[in-house]
Amino acid sequence: MFVHAAQALGYRCIVLDPDAISPAGSVAEKHVKADYLDSFGLAQLARDCDAITTEFENVPALALETLAGMRVVAPAAASVAVCQDRAIEKAHFEAAGVPCAPHAVITNDIELAAIDPALLPGILKTLRMGYDGKGQVRVSTAAELADAWQGLKRVPCVLEQLLPLKIELSVLVARGADGQLVNFPVQQNLHRGGILAVTEVPAPDVPAEVAKLAIGAARQVAQTLNYVGVLCVEFFWLEDGRLVVNEMAPRPHNSGHWTMNGADVSQFELQVRALAGLPLPVPRQHSASVMLNLLGDLWFNVDGGPTPPAWDRVLALPGTHLHLYGKAEARHGRKMGHLNITAETPAAAHDVAVQAAVILGLPTDF
Repeated sequence: MFVHAAQALGYRCIVLDPDAISPAGSVAEKHVKADYLDSFGLAQLARDCDAITTEFENVPALALETLAGMRVVAPAAASVAVCQDRAIEKAHFEAAGVPCAPHAVITNDIELAAIDPALLPGILKTLRMGYDGKGQVRVSTAAELADAWQGLKRVPCVLEQLLPLKIELSVLVARGADGQLVNFPVQQNLHRGGILAVTEVPAPDVPAEVAKLAIGAARQVAQTLNYVGVLCVEFFWLEDGRLVVNEMAPRPHNSGHWTMNGADVSQFELQVRALAGLPLPVPRQHSASVMLNLLGDLWFNVDGGPTPPAWDRVLALPGTHLHLYGKAEARHGRKMGHLNITAETPAAAHDVAVQAAVILGLPTDF
């Protein structure tokens, strides 16, 4: 999707991806099939590209740092490194004056034994490499915490206090190297099994004052990181009215896919513009939007046999926009695409989204 946005603006793209059937590599002008730290592959990028970005937060910061010695790289390795370590990320939130959940870092038995009981029940998360619910375990007691840490191979973790959640939301911001900063409207998100399932914009249940706080906090996080590119900051709005930051992603984000059809500039175009040093227009939402995430589970029937979804019935609904990613194999829990629904009013978009969910066999709890 980033490659398509870059090509629409007249740029040629080279993708470095170790996957031989990389979806981005298949539509780019050139695909370098190499590991993210492969010296030959990085040398090819540095030789052939004017500017380089990442679409995956787990690309080693060292690779970006190496490339930055030769070419424009955005976001910077330092920014990505913050997002790759939950402890460093939370420290940055606190330094930026943005509240996050009470937490404690666990790297050894002494820190495990010293955990404040007030943090339980909580969620134990690996400091690195966790996303879409991976590397996370809910725990209620000290014994469960010890077992969970053992189950996670005793890697460095953070224990976050489990907070009474009312709504999950996110804010997408884009910042240029010149400091220009713009944002999209607040996005209301529903997760199932730790994976984003539904995004609605405008956020139907988020009051204006909460949205204003979230936007201000997201912009503050980007400013204090000296960030360049598109950044997604995710928040929890709690039952007691507090707004706390959950995490951030240094890239265009799943919750921003609605911008491809519901706004006059997509998150991917803003990423291209930031990378190329072009002006960043203030995004304008022109249609109420709902995004449904499409996981590989949809490609299997109740008996586990392969069955393609009924796209013809879905696309017969008004305002539906199907985006499939070109992944070669459908697997349970794997993101295969998304469906955007646009309409004149939020109620109309929601109604069509529910109809699409029924056709696809998805829950309608949104």
